[in-house]
Amino acid sequence: MRYKPLDNSFYTRNRKRVVGEMAPNSVAILVSHDEYPRCGDTTHPFRQNSDLLYLCGIDQEETFLTMAPWHPNPDYREILFIKNPSPEKIVWFGHRLSREQASELSGIRTVMFTESFEGVLNDLMMNSEHVYLHIPEDPRIKPTFPTHEVRFAAQLKKDYPLHDYRRLAPILYPLRAVKSSEELATLKQACQITRQAFERALTAIRPGRYEYEIEAELTYEMIRNGATTHSFAPIVASGPDTCILHYIKNDKQMQDGDLLLMDFGAEYANYAGDCSRTVPVNGVFTPRQRQVYEAVLTIYKETIPRFRPGMTIHKINDFVFKRMNEELIKLGLYTSEDLANQDPAAPLFKKYYMHNTSHFIGLDVHDVGQRDWVFQPGNVLSCEPGIYIAEEGIGVRIETDVVVADKPIDLFAGTPVEVDEIEELMKKNK
Repeated sequence: MRYKPLDNSFYTRNRKRVVGEMAPNSVAILVSHDEYPRCGDTTHPFRQNSDLLYLCGIDQEETFLTMAPWHPNPDYREILFIKNPSPEKIVWFGHRLSREQASELSGIRTVMFTESFEGVLNDLMMNSEHVYLHIPEDPRIKPTFPTHEVRFAAQLKKDYPLHDYRRLAPILYPLRAVKSSEELATLKQACQITRQAFERALTAIRPGRYEYEIEAELTYEMIRNGATTHSFAPIVASGPDTCILHYIKNDKQMQDGDLLLMDFGAEYANYAGDCSRTVPVNGVFTPRQRQVYEAVLTIYKETIPRFRPGMTIHKINDFVFKRMNEELIKLGLYTSEDLANQDPAAPLFKKYYMHNTSHFIGLDVHDVGQRDWVFQPGNVLSCEPGIYIAEEGIGVRIETDVVVADKPIDLFAGTPVEVDEIEELMKKNK
């Protein structure tokens, strides 16, 4: 295993907290993600369902978790179903967990192979009145294809139409949003690996090289330090494409005088780092690039201390939007008079700053949590102001990950961010 698993007491504690909020005579059922075919007998790399991970820590395909705390048989109150590690499977796919190993990782005493799932499921359903299921929920996006969770829910409702079905997300998501000490330590490690990747990338950036060469440096440093992969498709955008928010082609040759915007993060033990840095390809900011960069950096520094309990993403945005207007006026992009006469439905700053300043981070880089949720100690969120001036080919974004506390904790503290610091490092690395 590439990473040190969290202690099984973490997963046991999580399950107890979920069960404590379920209605009497209930069962909760979670299923693993699909394996997605690529071609022939080849699949894309498997990524486990984050909600299942949070409750049992089992990071392999064909996994089911059931929690039925009111079941008359104590052995059926928590059951983990895993793929049978038959010799034939091992020859083709390598090691799979034994029942003893799965029990040790999860803290669940009753572990069965998936061949037993259908028969046990019928017993669980007959002894339950309410059924908690999970389908990913996000107000900004609706799943457009039938995932394993969607298909399983549809089939269960067809087979057992008279049960009362409930959403697990309202119980699970608020718990996931507040990170435990174990999770914070793991997120810190993901951010440390991400920082090392950035510092390695700085040694390779220069005119004439290609964006994908810098992506390769990021990837190499992450993997060699125990990351499973990137926590999202990395953005390595130079020149005019620094103004494309989700540019992931990473296929252009970097030119003298360009900026390079990198948005990237390591995934370690399934937890996501998320960082953005913008640097000059030739190692020296032009006066205008420096002016724009320092406007973003000023807002960035002013915003991090605001990640305190009681705040919300909406409140963070309100502060940043106000400051953005002030900085954009200083940059000569519009005037105070223009601002006074703007259409409230189309704010002027939106031309140069199109996205929100923050999102929750955890097992997913865009983790569970909504913009109106009140921050609690232990929440972790991004802080990522930016300015994008397409007509000048200048895009700047600076991002860190912040732990909510009375004195917020910057998980990328010490990662190069000052203009002089970046220029000196790039000069030194040439």
